[in-house]
Amino acid sequence: MEFTQRISIFSPVKEFLILITDTLKSLFTPPLRVRETIQQFYFVANGSIGIVVFCVCFAAIVTILESSFHMKLVIKDDSMVPGFAAMLILRELGAVVTALLLTSRVGAGFAAEVGSMKVTEQIDALKMLGIDPIRFIVVPRLIACTLGTMILTIIANVVCIYCAIIVSEISLGFTPSMFLSAMTRFVSMQDFIFATIKGATFGAVIPIISCYFGFRCKSGAEGVGLATTNSVVASSVSIFIIDFVLSYIFTYFY
Repeated sequence: MEFTQRISIFSPVKEFLILITDTLKSLFTPPLRVRETIQQFYFVANGSIGIVVFCVCFAAIVTILESSFHMKLVIKDDSMVPGFAAMLILRELGAVVTALLLTSRVGAGFAAEVGSMKVTEQIDALKMLGIDPIRFIVVPRLIACTLGTMILTIIANVVCIYCAIIVSEISLGFTPSMFLSAMTRFVSMQDFIFATIKGATFGAVIPIISCYFGFRCKSGAEGVGLATTNSVVASSVSIFIIDFVLSYIFTYFY
């Protein structure tokens, strides 16, 4: 019995676990809806790159200026600002800010779209046609969002570092070579790889949670709105929890 037929039987936690299980099974079962996956990838990556770059630039500026201010206040020296800022950007800022932005834009869109399909009985129509809703709806969004978030995380980290270099040169007097030299004493390629893993993990969480609330959407415009709100809140909380778990695990590799 598939997920969409068991919604009224199981508790929310069991429903969510069933959705994950069914999605993983469908993920490795052909055929893959390549065209739909590409369309969703375009929606996730190309549609979000502008807002992600814009926001992480200001996040990098705030990180550099605040780090310098507090280091001068406490230890009277801000020579370690490039290293600490780069470490914060690569280990936390780039991946988490990107994921939260995608939660608000992409996750809300997924939840509203799937919720509308549920309310208008399009999901029931798919089942009547013998089409698995999980494979048809969830899998393309899962693949697209995972890859899209991973790529956007890489771009966000690069833009953050570049913006930090510019701000450090203009406001703090660090030349690009001085910044990079100080940065390499605190971070390495390992941090960049771990940040990419975080981005991919966050990207996988967003469509699963969004589609889950979409499948459980109640009738009417109010139901769609509630499903969208719940998906954004649940995804945001999940991202913070997963970030803590991954950060804790990654500490054993530093």
